Amino acid sequence: MFNPLDYPFLILALSLPSFWFAAWVGASLRARRRAMQEESHEDFSFVLGATLTLLGLIIGFTFSMAVSRYEQRKNYEEDEASAIGTEYIRADLLPASDAAQVRALLRSYLDQRILYYGSRSERQRRAINAQTAQVQTQLWSAVTTPALTQQTCVMALAVSGMNDVLNSQGYTQAAWWNRIPTGAWVLLVSISLFCNLLIGYAMHMKGRFLFLILPIALSVSLFLIADIDSPRHGIISVRPQNLESLAESLRSP
Repeated sequence: MFNPLDYPFLILALSLPSFWFAAWVGASLRARRRAMQEESHEDFSFVLGATLTLLGLIIGFTFSMAVSRYEQRKNYEEDEASAIGTEYIRADLLPASDAAQVRALLRSYLDQRILYYGSRSERQRRAINAQTAQVQTQLWSAVTTPALTQQTCVMALAVSGMNDVLNSQGYTQAAWWNRIPTGAWVLLVSISLFCNLLIGYAMHMKGRFLFLILPIALSVSLFLIADIDSPRHGIISVRPQNLESLAESLRSP
């Protein structure tokens, strides 16, 4: 399903002309009216200042939401690499044949997780998720089969480690689904349009270049928020550095 919030450059391309048009509409409305009296001008300045303050607060809160979700995705990537690395070591607790199988499956599983972070195609992600689920089933079976034969505390430690590996993937997936709510975006865009309308009304067609200052600033702000909030299609994305480093260490002699 197409989601425009997944494409920050589309947000930039749509928001800039929309905000500029709102400022132009405000200036056009002011040009058709008589000059405001001094008392009306003071009231208008108060409303404009309050509205711009509200807009600044909403942008700040929304940006904070995007950054917190980005940090959450980074933390879960680190936890996932730690869980896989720990279970790779705990494979020594299993019988030799089972340990070799678990290590081979973990390396294959690690490759799939790295591909997941870099994939941008929905079709490719579905294939990766299907392959990941298959490897997860094989990993669980490879650990639980010897554990059922030898029900000891040592075997329980290996099973617990594999459980952490499987859970970490679910936590990562949930973090990537955790996005800024649509309602917050609607509120942010609505207040931005209204502020541009008021700014255009206050400027009274003086200095058309000034019309671009607030629209550009707001468009760049929305672009940055959308870029941080988008896990895949933005410039700022979570790179699987810990997973890649782990994969290199497991392949080294």
